[in-house]
Parts: sequence; structure tokens; C-alpha cells
Amino acid sequence: MKLATILTIALALNGLSALSAMEKAADEFAAKFPDSAVRVLLYRSAMNAYQTAGNAQKMMDVGLKVLNLDKDDPEALISVAEVLQEQTSPTDLDKDKRATRTMDYAKHALETIDTDLAVPTGTAPERVDAYKKTLRSTAFAIIGTVQYKQEQYADAEGNLRKAIEADAANPDAVVVLRLALALDQQEKYSDALQQANKAVELTQEGTDVGKMARNERDRLVIEVRGRAPQSSEPQSSNSSSH
Repeated sequence: MKLATILTIALALNGLSALSAMEKAADEFAAKFPDSAVRVLLYRSAMNAYQTAGNAQKMMDVGLKVLNLDKDDPEALISVAEVLQEQTSPTDLDKDKRATRTMDYAKHALETIDTDLAVPTGTAPERVDAYKKTLRSTAFAIIGTVQYKQEQYADAEGNLRKAIEADAANPDAVVVLRLALALDQQEKYSDALQQANKAVELTQEGTDVGKMARNERDRLVIEVRGRAPQSSEPQSSNSSSH
């Protein structure tokens, strides 16, 4: 199949307004050309389009199709892991199995970001580096969040710090707040307050995350003050010199 034809198909799929039509067209192409390397490109385009549209379930569904063709694709690994983490409830009977899958996907993404990330020809190196930072940060955040939910607070702290450090110029308020909560659970109240203050700075007061950050900060202020050493009062001398 000629490259020009492949590119024409890819551009046509990317131009479809209906996301379901994009996915269906990718399915039909994959069925018609089962050996074509373009299949993963088309599915990845559909996956990213679902992500942009905020359709998490379909993003994961198509992400799994990408992984069925390329098990090392870091974008798909992170997309699937992120949705699994968000959709796993403490009351799910298979929560441990889902948590393990999530961790495996995120950890494997960290192993493949530098080697298997698909980069369009001509992309500026600085844009590639910035995107890799975003992917690493997201992967560490997913791992840390799973550990937090499993009450592994020390491990969660380590990976949430890595998430922030991986893309230090673009801190995620949710990750910063979760780090504050992980520190709080370990009774590291002063450190927790520092992170809660950062989360407050990164959020608007009227948002859900902003309200949670301010509530956590206010609680920690009371906690830290309550544990601060009391200053000793100077003793007054009742004796007079003769």
C-alpha cells in the first residue's frame, strides 16, 4: 500500500467529526489490512480524540486496541492505567486485580517512554521533551494514587514527589494535594502543610479541588499549631534584694 494512500486515510479519519465513526473506520481498516503498521496510528488518533472529548471509557477501550497491536505504546499504557485508576472503587470486588493492572501499565509506560513514544516527523525536540515529562509525571501520579488508596502512604509519598519533580514547571494541583494528604496520614504535618499551601496557590477557591485544598490547609494549620512547643513564661522574682 502506497504511503500517500495511507496518509490520505489517516488524514480523513482525523477529520471525521463523529468519534464513533473514527473508531469504526479504524476497525474497518484494521480488518482490511491486518498487517499494516498504520492500524496502531489510526487507533492512537481515535484514542487521543476520545481523550480530548472527555470520554474516558471509550479512550480506555481504544487504548486497549492500541496495546493489542503494540504492548509497549506509552500513551496507550498511561491512558488505560489512568482510567482504570479513576474507575476503581474501594467496594469493587476485583479492586486488587484492577490495582495490579493499573500499576503494571503505569510502570511499563515508564520503561517505554524513551524508546517507544511515537513522534511525528519534524516535531521540535523541546516539544518532545515536554511531552515526555508530562507522560512520566502522569505515570508516577497514577502509581502514587493507587498506593494512597491502598493506604501505602510512604510509598505513595515517594511516587507523588516523583510525579511533581518529573514536570516541575507544571505542577498538578490534584497531585500536590494528594501528596499533602499522604504526608498528613503519616503525621508529617509541617511537610503536609507546605504541600497543602502549594495546592491552595494552584487552585481557585470555588473549585472542588480548591475547596479540598483549603479545608486540608486549615485543618493542618490547627494540627501544627497544636503540636508547636509552648514558649515558657519568664519567671517573676518575688524576692527583693537587701
